[in-house]
Amino acid sequence: MLKIRLLVAALAMTGSLSASAAESLPASAPAPENNPTTAEKVSLGKMLYHDPRLSSTGTVACASCHNTMLGGEDNRPNSMGVNGQTGGRSAPTVWNAAFNAVQFWDGRAASLEEQAAGPVTNPIEMGMKSWDDVVARLKTIEGYQDAFEKAFGKDSISKDNATKAIAAYERTLITPNSAYDKYVEGNTNAMTEQQVRGMKKAVEIGCTSCHSGPAFNGAGMFQKFPVNSNGYFEAQYHFQKDLGRAEVTKSDADKHFWKVPTLRNVALTAPYFHNGSVKTLDRAVWLMAKLQLNKELSDAEVADIVAFLNALSGEFPTQSMPHLPGTPGKAFN
Repeated sequence: MLKIRLLVAALAMTGSLSASAAESLPASAPAPENNPTTAEKVSLGKMLYHDPRLSSTGTVACASCHNTMLGGEDNRPNSMGVNGQTGGRSAPTVWNAAFNAVQFWDGRAASLEEQAAGPVTNPIEMGMKSWDDVVARLKTIEGYQDAFEKAFGKDSISKDNATKAIAAYERTLITPNSAYDKYVEGNTNAMTEQQVRGMKKAVEIGCTSCHSGPAFNGAGMFQKFPVNSNGYFEAQYHFQKDLGRAEVTKSDADKHFWKVPTLRNVALTAPYFHNGSVKTLDRAVWLMAKLQLNKELSDAEVADIVAFLNALSGEFPTQSMPHLPGTPGKAFN
């Protein structure tokens, strides 16, 4: 292991591999002081995450758009919420979201707890009128009364505790031990020659200047996209239709700025970009090089980088579906 660490350091010094990219993904995520992870919170959070009764129609759960049986999203250009409505953005993956410094494409939530509160009352997503309505509904379900008591104490059903439980569950959704992780930890055979070429090419052209750190997500960095406007591609993909972070800050300086998304498991999360307008990973790589870095990649270079990105697919912890508490003899609402 020491030998490969020295090799990584040497490559970083020569510019072949960035120091920030030479980190394996931690096997666990730190929890905030006000929400330490416990088994009881995780169990409750898993139930809430998968329960469509947190939506106005009883048809949409967190898992509907962020599917832990897939790559942590729904492989749709735009996710579908209550009453068949669709928003304008592609669902980010929930896998490894615990390593994001901010949440949502526009970074409007500072934590997983804050993020968990948003979709439930979004009229397009889960459609509840208020969290008071959510809490009132949960209090009518005896099984949730028991689960909240185990996690937080007696009479503890609240918005704050519900979002804390969901966040605690989401912090368990980590995918370590990818081929890349094994490579930087010392197994020189973990990545293929093509994947190593792709890694070096990604660093050489500047991909890791934004997609840095163990999660390849820039640790809270925002980046303008596209950097280089191109009318031909804009007509095809409509990248600039959405103002991005400026929708939150109302500042012209933030127009078309986005949270840098993780590259972990990116091979599994097509379609690509904030609006899900690009169907394939090879096209996404070519466009990123063109629009962000002003680089024209050959087909072989694109194939090498795609091979490297496949090396970032990790090991997914086994997910068992929770048994949701029922409402025997009566409708849930």
